[in-house]
Amino acid sequence: MTIRVLLADDQTLVREAFAMLVESARDMEVVGQAATGRQAVELARGARADLVVMDIRMPDLDGIEATRLIAADEDLAGVRVLVLTTYDTDENIVDALRAGASGFLVKDTRPAELLDAIRTVAAGDSLLSPGPTARLIERFLRSPSAPATGGPECLSGREREVLALVARGLNNTEIADALGLSPLTAKTHVSRIMGKLGARDRAQLVIVAYESGMVTPGSV
Repeated sequence: MTIRVLLADDQTLVREAFAMLVESARDMEVVGQAATGRQAVELARGARADLVVMDIRMPDLDGIEATRLIAADEDLAGVRVLVLTTYDTDENIVDALRAGASGFLVKDTRPAELLDAIRTVAAGDSLLSPGPTARLIERFLRSPSAPATGGPECLSGREREVLALVARGLNNTEIADALGLSPLTAKTHVSRIMGKLGARDRAQLVIVAYESGMVTPGSV
């Protein structure tokens, strides 16, 4: 099945380079290119993209607001967003995850990693690597400006354990090994947690875990 990719970046050379790379993959095609966040939203609707590779800093409408509009549009429920970041300097990545992005990608990533990231997010998973993701999220959620939220009181004790491991970046198999469960049981727990917390994917579960205090800076 071909993955329909929309590229959103205000730099023409960056978009063209990404487009050439994506088109080189047999299982992908570029269905549009956007230079602003507003164009990205419009093209996501018109081109019926499966996934948007979204830069954060763009004119007219930035990538965070564009991601929020896409995530809130019921007609675009199947569209996933993979956000681009410079990591060390872009302090909006957590806001992008809150807005509905399914993960993030560092702009200087290697070509093969970009293609793998697109496949991962398009398949319904979140791009959450334990090290960089944990450090980035804890860096901004521990700041005074980070909004406080209530704890996930609706979860069982086992579900809280699973959520904490998701926040550390573990996949279902690793969670199963850590808790002595089968991979299918671990997957079921993750799905139930998403349902109870109203989370779109694992990326938003990570946000919940940090904001609720279940995972604290320095614990991962």
